[in-house]
Amino acid sequence: MTLKKRTRIGTLSKEKRDHLNDNDLQMAVDSVTLDEIVDDSPPRKIFESGKWKESISRVVKSVVSIRFSQVASFDTDGAQTGEASAFIVDAENGYMMTNRHVACAGPFVGRAVLDNHEEVEVYPIYRDPVHDFGILKFDPKKIRYMKVQQLEMRPDLAKVGKEIRVVGNDAAEKLSILAGWISRVDRNVPEYGEYTYCDFNTSYIQAAANASGGSSGSPVVDSNGYVVALQAGGHLMAATDYFLPLDRPLRALRCLQQNKPITRGTIQAQLLMKPFDECSRFGLPSDVEKRVRKLFPEATNMLVVENVLPEGPSYQKLQEGDILLCLNGSYLVNLIELESVLDELVGQDVQLTVQRGPEKVELTITVGNTHAIAPDRYVEVCGATFHNLSYQLARQYALPVRRVFISEPTGSFYLEGSDYGYLLESIAHKPVPDLDAFIEVMKTLPDRKRVVVTYRLIHDMHTLCTAVVDIDRHWARAFRLVVRNDQTGLWDFTNLADPVPSEVLQPQTASIPRIDVESFGPTAGLVNCFVTVDCYLPVRLDGYPRSRSKGTALILDTERGLAVTSRYTIPFEMLDINITIANSVVIPAKAVFLHPTQNLAFIRYDPKLVGDTPLRAAKLSDVQVQQGDTVNFFGFNVRSRVMAARTSIIDITTHVIPHNLMPRYRAYNIEAITIESNLGNMCESGVLADDMGEIVGLWLMHLGEHRSNGSDAKYQLGISSRVVLPILKRLQNGETGDPRLLNVEVRAVQIYNARSMGLTQEWVQKFEQANERKRQLFMVTHVEAGTKRTLTDGDLLLTINGKLVTSVEQLEVEQNVESVEVEILRYGELLKLTVPTFSTKNTETDHVVICWGAVLQAPHRSVRMQSTKLPSQVYVTTVTHGSPADQFELGMAVYITAVNGVPTPDLDAFVREIRKVPDNSYVRVKTVSFDYVNVVLTIKMNKHYFPTVELVKDESTPTGWRATKYGENSEGSDPSIALTVDDNIEFDEQV
Repeated sequence: MTLKKRTRIGTLSKEKRDHLNDNDLQMAVDSVTLDEIVDDSPPRKIFESGKWKESISRVVKSVVSIRFSQVASFDTDGAQTGEASAFIVDAENGYMMTNRHVACAGPFVGRAVLDNHEEVEVYPIYRDPVHDFGILKFDPKKIRYMKVQQLEMRPDLAKVGKEIRVVGNDAAEKLSILAGWISRVDRNVPEYGEYTYCDFNTSYIQAAANASGGSSGSPVVDSNGYVVALQAGGHLMAATDYFLPLDRPLRALRCLQQNKPITRGTIQAQLLMKPFDECSRFGLPSDVEKRVRKLFPEATNMLVVENVLPEGPSYQKLQEGDILLCLNGSYLVNLIELESVLDELVGQDVQLTVQRGPEKVELTITVGNTHAIAPDRYVEVCGATFHNLSYQLARQYALPVRRVFISEPTGSFYLEGSDYGYLLESIAHKPVPDLDAFIEVMKTLPDRKRVVVTYRLIHDMHTLCTAVVDIDRHWARAFRLVVRNDQTGLWDFTNLADPVPSEVLQPQTASIPRIDVESFGPTAGLVNCFVTVDCYLPVRLDGYPRSRSKGTALILDTERGLAVTSRYTIPFEMLDINITIANSVVIPAKAVFLHPTQNLAFIRYDPKLVGDTPLRAAKLSDVQVQQGDTVNFFGFNVRSRVMAARTSIIDITTHVIPHNLMPRYRAYNIEAITIESNLGNMCESGVLADDMGEIVGLWLMHLGEHRSNGSDAKYQLGISSRVVLPILKRLQNGETGDPRLLNVEVRAVQIYNARSMGLTQEWVQKFEQANERKRQLFMVTHVEAGTKRTLTDGDLLLTINGKLVTSVEQLEVEQNVESVEVEILRYGELLKLTVPTFSTKNTETDHVVICWGAVLQAPHRSVRMQSTKLPSQVYVTTVTHGSPADQFELGMAVYITAVNGVPTPDLDAFVREIRKVPDNSYVRVKTVSFDYVNVVLTIKMNKHYFPTVELVKDESTPTGWRATKYGENSEGSDPSIALTVDDNIEFDEQV
């Protein structure tokens, strides 16, 4: 056959493509090129293409798309959802083959979608402890509309030069068919990076098929429809794919079919294939190389020891750089053959002959059980998860396979360092060498106990880290063992111990550190007025992006234990607050009032617990500072170091903090003070004081918008003490601090713009005379959704109760004032309106529902101030990784308006409807996006891992919240909270 030319199919004209018959076109697509036949030789390509078409039509009926979740962090994998592929290998027993990184080392929830779009539940009954394959189980009887067909695995057919097809869910497109040719069958396993799953101790097959995400677990088939390899990975920067040989997967399948245990042997050493020229540099004699080449004519490599795990079977026997010659007297150059021998000899001795430099060394090594060093259980306690260190991670970092590994370092065990790789050494000065020892120590620790923890980072074993943690058994009440059950596919929960009651706190006295009085002048005494505030937020509410916060608070009343800080530090009321006095005494505190607009959070502590510590209440001044005034700045930098300077006030202006796409608390309608000194930008908290040491303003950190680079904007601004005084007086009198407000946000408008909006000369003169310093008015920019819209966007505020509006302070009125008379300018027309005021009492989040792993609440104030209407009172504020909400794409910042067609206007209605839905069934959920786009979703209930938990604020409980759980087998009230919500979730800022 003579080839005239080879043309890329993409460059053929439409006319030429129309002349191609079906087989020609199939060949062109499969091979990427079109071979034009110019003689009468048999059309072999066309024949082979037809064969491919017939084979692929059979193969696709056995290939499925897998939609799965790993519902908890385990080993190297965090909680996650994904899509992948699998193929049926036993139609009678219901077995599918896929990758280990799909079957998951940890808890798995998944379903398979067949070629005819039938759906069936799947669960793993085997995942290999080392190699990248797992076997999923399904019920063939539940597939009703197509005949279940299986594919035959033929590892012996994987040869260099073989044409193959990768048939699977490439790029999550349900079914794709990618063509390629096997280029290597003896490639070392690719390294995907540190702290991630990597296969080892096998050879891989290499090809160019350019598969992408979703194709994991796809069968690699030949023209006869036999599976010759398993798709495992690929190169990001090249059209190179990596396939797992099927020798070990086929053996595992045979064991399952014969009801035999799948034994897996190990000597806890990693070996790599290295070419003969490199082996000669390691010391391989030429006569041995000659013998090996003769025994294995196609071989180009030998096996060399890469690393030996400490304390394993090969420790102090094998050495790195040893060349493996013989196993039990027979020469060996193939990793797969080595594994096949070890798998059959678990617990027995094997004889190894290795070349170590110029010497041959004979060794006897006992084969270990690989499954015994692959964890199949974990512990949940204090909001974190723990299990024994896995063989997978131990191999990556050349560590002994022991120690307790923190797979989810959250809750009490949110430790300093990197975000991963924590290995516990001790807790409360007691060693925890393994998971059982860890359990026994944790059983003895009281709730809220502060204990010392020592740990190491897996990538830096040289350094012993020490931290003090607060034991949380009141929010994260659960202390349970979670064990894998391959019969059911679930991980079973066993309660280990009820919480140990917290200890009774005793008064403690501390001395306040002295500072340089001469340098700090009259502000030096203020050091006795501050405490450090640390907060732990067990559930992320109101769009707040973190689970921890830290700041300082100014003491306002030592007799009543009142202090004030910012809402940057205390964003909502479901949290633990600890205050530290003089860097010495730690006591609990409680939020008593959160200001809805002014970024102020008032807290109360028990004064009896501070003993004779010389704390002092700051004295607040009611004098309004002005631009140009000289003040004394006293603040704390990010390291809580005191910084002070004499400075002047640059400006006092109505500051507008930009709103965030994901609504979260921000201050608005504030008169912000800025100062000349750059210390203001260096300090997140502090005060402005006059020469007598009286406080004229608070210096606070304000949370701003989320930036495109992933960081959060922060604004350091001053707030006049005149804003704080009235609230303090109410709290001192035993009243609630809640003021009444107008339900609007405003911004300043200059006189010249007001003229253009229709403001008359008469009104201009009134404002110029009333405020000589600032020639401005205030325009309504937002009206709170869900309240009466007497005012509307664009209104210019002129007077309130007959007084010209010259300051945003006038938008806040006394508690007993239910309405005010307002004059406004609207579209150039002067109007007089009676405007209701709105109480801020009970407007903070006090009712939360956790369902499908999503946190639901009523729309908080920031949502209401960024919306024009509220489709419902069920608002999604957080979605947990690996949850049904995540898997079925329930977004954040959306409203849920109906469940199974029944309207859910509020959380009570939602809970009522969701309790009717059976476990493991689909629920139809109608949602409305933040921009009012209707979307209907289906979400599958999973009460085993994600029960519904309802949280209602209740001051009579230890936490201040009452929890009711609606789970798989039991329901009822709980005086505290058993939370399973991931508090380390990443926020998606796209609404």
